[in-house]
Amino acid sequence: MSKTVGDFLLDQLTEWHVERIYGYPGDGINGIMGAMGRASDRFDYIRVRHEEMAAFMAAGHAKFTGEVGVCLATSGPGAIHLLNGLYDARMDHVPVVAIVGQQARSSLGSDYQQEVDLQALFKDVCAYVETVVTPEQMRHVVNRAFRIAKAERAVCCIIVPNDLQQMPAVPHPPRAHGNVYSSASEAVVRPSPSDEALRRAADILNAGKRPAILVGAGALGAGAEVAAVAEKLQCGVAKALLGKAVLPDALPYVTGSIGLLGTKPSWSMMDHCDTLLMVGTTFPYSEFLPEDGQARAVQIDLSPRNVSIRYPTEVNLIGDSAEVLRRLLPLLERKTDTGWRERIEVNVRKWWRSLELKAMEPASPINPQRVFWELSSALPDRAIIAGDSGSHTNWFARDMKIREGMMASVSGKLATMGNAVPYAIAAKMAHPDRPVLAIVGDGAMQMNGNAELVTVKQYCKRWSDPNFVVMVLVNRDLNQVTWEQRALAGDPKFAPAQDVEDFPYAEYARLLGFKGIHVERPDDILDAWREAFATPGPVVIEFVTDPDVPPLPPHITLEQAKAFMRSLTKDPDAARMIRQAWREVRSGFGA
Repeated sequence: MSKTVGDFLLDQLTEWHVERIYGYPGDGINGIMGAMGRASDRFDYIRVRHEEMAAFMAAGHAKFTGEVGVCLATSGPGAIHLLNGLYDARMDHVPVVAIVGQQARSSLGSDYQQEVDLQALFKDVCAYVETVVTPEQMRHVVNRAFRIAKAERAVCCIIVPNDLQQMPAVPHPPRAHGNVYSSASEAVVRPSPSDEALRRAADILNAGKRPAILVGAGALGAGAEVAAVAEKLQCGVAKALLGKAVLPDALPYVTGSIGLLGTKPSWSMMDHCDTLLMVGTTFPYSEFLPEDGQARAVQIDLSPRNVSIRYPTEVNLIGDSAEVLRRLLPLLERKTDTGWRERIEVNVRKWWRSLELKAMEPASPINPQRVFWELSSALPDRAIIAGDSGSHTNWFARDMKIREGMMASVSGKLATMGNAVPYAIAAKMAHPDRPVLAIVGDGAMQMNGNAELVTVKQYCKRWSDPNFVVMVLVNRDLNQVTWEQRALAGDPKFAPAQDVEDFPYAEYARLLGFKGIHVERPDDILDAWREAFATPGPVVIEFVTDPDVPPLPPHITLEQAKAFMRSLTKDPDAARMIRQAWREVRSGFGA
């Protein structure tokens, strides 16, 4: 049988070293799926429960491997379902290529069944989107999509009409006007700042009396270099949410997360620093950075479009974080005045003590902070943690201590719900020998997590280390939004929108053949975590927690305090909220 365009598409993916594809079938990609069956020895095709999950898994694959993630969906509704996961990848700057079907070329423009203008649909989310209309075009469209995705850490889309997929392939277009030629060759950009720019940056950092460092996802892999710079500058390091794994939290000068989910030491350091070094971060909330004009700033990033967009910088060093920091280090003078660093370390020690006190405060039935405090000591070495979006993200950011060799990620700038379980599945597929934990709220678990546990059931027996833990924080409330309504809008909880229906997550896990653990006593938390991570197979562990424990930011504005007080006059849970808020404030005294 001669090769079809669908076969040739997969041949091109092999040229780009693609081995795993996340997807869901449909008649808009029948020709590609037929080719997939003929190439099953080359590809690990992972069938998800919903196309959005395929895009999330492609993004998770990219985050936890550094490779291009690939997802595949049919025309019309299948293509539309990809969008949220693709926006997650785009906004967190990870490379993903989406391959989608389309109706037959002859039908386009006739308002045909499942006909959607896919070029327009994907135009905003993609750095490159193209419809293949002839067999001769396939080669250069695939090569360009992967080249751009990898070089720009971007999302690209290849649209393939279903009638084209089964036409004879043309791997070598004839030498004729209008035909072009390409290859599966990378074009990775490795910019490097000039010696003069490095010297100017060093002069600023050397002149500072109270320097601070902020790291993000772009500093992953540059932890040793960040630590060396922090030692020379005798300063602290704050971490944007996507940079949580850059440095271990046990280091005495690591102030932890920053922003609404941040820590008091990070807030204090930013509030008093006179010099700021930002490494691989586009942290969005400028109100948690130094006041405009307070600090002289230097920024390191791989992309020029990411610099000086949150805080005014004097020098921008464009390049790989680790490489730039290694060149910068010899130009930095070791600071002899250790007073600033000692002040930071005292604040960090006080903060960890206050977090423990807050975690051990009573709640009904479990204080959610304690779930994460106890998790830190139970986490296995080399664990990969995938966090969802919700009130639990506060405790993930603040209370959970990450160690050397671990990986962790969340949906950063998009902050979408429903990403954690598909992220975790992608992490386990890429690293089957490592323990993986998904951290999910009950809202997100009902949104899509429960369905994707079926995907876990389908593939878990292939993992060399079968341990795979999904933690569900059960508070029967869309808790983060509830607290945002109170603190930002001054409105009470709107129960018809915010209440989450009770669901037996542990029992559901047992129905699937997994271990299910239900925890509603504080003293059982640590043993439950240990049992979960010791289990040779998938585990769902549900903690029943108190929705009235407030995720207080490190700094509360007068407007937020006024809004919160207004909400108390109307909120049905006001008495419990006041009691838990007072416990939080009391435990934080002296931090």
